[in-house]
This record gives sequence, structure tokens and C-alpha cells, in this order.
Amino acid sequence: MATTNTTRYDVAEHLRTPEDMAAYLEACMEAADGDANFIAKALGDIARAKGMTQVARDAGLSRESLYKALSGDRAPGFDTILKVMGALGLKLHAQAVHT
Repeated sequence: MATTNTTRYDVAEHLRTPEDMAAYLEACMEAADGDANFIAKALGDIARAKGMTQVARDAGLSRESLYKALSGDRAPGFDTILKVMGALGLKLHAQAVHT
């Protein structure tokens, strides 16, 4: 039987433009179903694509604390989310939901 070689997929390698990053975050927010850890992980993917060291510097956080906050293992504080989004050049928007 032949063996199949696979490689680990890393979404960060495919987030090249600010538009890609915004579209990815938007899709993750829609799919998250209220899971803050999922959103934190998506922000972590975007931060890795942009360069974690630079994002940490721009957000005013240490690189280590940024990795922990965006690991998806815990939900970071809203202030951290806002700092990271600003450092990534992304804005949070609100939209009315009609039910």
C-alpha cells in the first residue's frame, strides 16, 4: 500500500492582504456561534500572518502575552481584543439583526 504524505495546513500562510484578513475574521465571527475562544484563535491566525512581534509592539503587549491571549485556550479581555484589532488594522462593526 502506498503512503500518502501530508503537510499541516496553516491558514496564516494564506492571509496575505488586509482584505483577506478581514474576510477571514468576518467568516470566523459568523461561524463562532458566540465562542470567544474561536474568535481569539482567528485573531491569532491573522496576527501570525502579519507578524506576531510587530502586532504585539503595535498593540502595546508583550509577544508572550499576545500568544497566550490569542491561543484559543482562553478568551482574552475585550480591551486586548480592541488593541489587537487596532494593531492589525481591523475595525469592529455592529449590525442590527432583524428577527
